[in-house]
Amino acid sequence: MTIDVVDLREFYSRRLGIVARQMINRGIRECWPNAEGQRVLGIGYPTPYLGLFREDAERCIAFMPAAQGVLKWPTGRPALAALVDEFSLPLPDAAVDRILLVHALEMSDDPAALLREVWRVLSPSGRVMAVIPNRRGVWTRSDNTPFGHGRPYSRSQITDLLRQTWFTPTGWGEALFMPPYAGRWVLKSAQMWERAGAALSLPFAGVHIVEATKQVYRAIPAKRERARLIPSLAKPVLVPSSTVTRR
Repeated sequence: MTIDVVDLREFYSRRLGIVARQMINRGIRECWPNAEGQRVLGIGYPTPYLGLFREDAERCIAFMPAAQGVLKWPTGRPALAALVDEFSLPLPDAAVDRILLVHALEMSDDPAALLREVWRVLSPSGRVMAVIPNRRGVWTRSDNTPFGHGRPYSRSQITDLLRQTWFTPTGWGEALFMPPYAGRWVLKSAQMWERAGAALSLPFAGVHIVEATKQVYRAIPAKRERARLIPSLAKPVLVPSSTVTRR
């Protein structure tokens, strides 16, 4: 199910990938205008988008799953990307303030386990943002882009998944209303597609951009012991003692 990291790099180096990154970056910026003084972690293949926060964040690192592979990032600087086990991140509890998931949940074999690990390393006041392919979008029907691979989600499915893993959705956005074609006219009119889709609330955006907060005090179902009922006796009962037969 996972796409190789080389294929992801090639997509974002093409014209369609460059435009897609610009449209998604706009949606991320609307929710997170800056990350000054924050500890930012990206999981999946987040490097095309972490550049938004690398300069003003306290620290900004990328974790890429072992099944996908890893590439050096950023180029020409000390590496800030690492190959990890997505279900056992090499971080202590509550270590980061913001987590960005891109090409992560839809590619994971166990998205619930991944989100529980995200919950563990996120600080109590932290926020997580996920870019997830829209089940109703046109991009999920094209194998020429990474958004056409893995498992797409509807908004209700994302909400259920987040709540099951102790997160509360707090913000929604969409991006990639344009069709996934690299034609010159389509690419030049990308911003027009985005403005029209957002204004009309069209349901066929390519990706959901959802923000969620960590539920620090999550509900724990109470276990009630079943009482064993013993019927009361109306009158005391005398138990006859054993008698010895005399001869």
